[in-house]
Amino acid sequence: MSRFSSPMPQRAASDCPGPARGAPVDCTTCRIRHLSVCAALGDEEVSALEAVVSSLHLQPNSTLVREGDPRRQVYSVTAGALRLVRLLPDGRRQVAGFLLPGDFLGLSTAETHRHDVEAVTETMLCRFRAEDMQALRERFPDLERKLLSRAMTELDAARETALGLARLNPIERLAAFLLDLSEKRARWGRTEQLMVLPMGRADIADHLGLTVETVSRSFTRLRHDGVIALHDIHGVELLDRKRLVDLAAGRG
Repeated sequence: MSRFSSPMPQRAASDCPGPARGAPVDCTTCRIRHLSVCAALGDEEVSALEAVVSSLHLQPNSTLVREGDPRRQVYSVTAGALRLVRLLPDGRRQVAGFLLPGDFLGLSTAETHRHDVEAVTETMLCRFRAEDMQALRERFPDLERKLLSRAMTELDAARETALGLARLNPIERLAAFLLDLSEKRARWGRTEQLMVLPMGRADIADHLGLTVETVSRSFTRLRHDGVIALHDIHGVELLDRKRLVDLAAGRG
């Protein structure tokens, strides 16, 4: 993992007072509604959701919440990307994961947040008070089922990531990471081979437990082997999906 020097501390977005807390939301115009937990609600039920939700706009590298902050609000990502960060005692940074459009943050019984949550790029969120979301879950059983299904999917994904970090070599870890992003894009309806990665090499390194240099070499190796094409530092085209699948499964 790479060393990380924190910038000048900023107030977390969840602490911001007054009107800056967000504008009203029109759920019927949401482009990612089919991806989010809100998809469980019918059109008539959406009005109840709109009554308790507000929008939030984050600039790149700004902080949404910090580790240890009280968990007063929950969020749904509608555009951009977030990273879940923990600073280890020896100064290394661990990126536990990334949240992309359609992902939900705050479904937990913990009273406090377990990670710093930062914007990777310019990011838009829908924001609910935790007690309002709980009331909606009790009122709409389909929403409760959707949230439970999402939590189980995230738990399975976390287990797969942990297994990969323990058993796979650097190139295999990167292959698994690219496949995971590709599968998420497919759920958005994006089927083109070219992917735009919102995160940089340092974020990927701190997520995969590698150095930035190793991540860069692994990208170069996959490109040299004809598995991917690199259009720029963020643009990756998947050329040989079968080979990626084999690598991600440890059949390199």
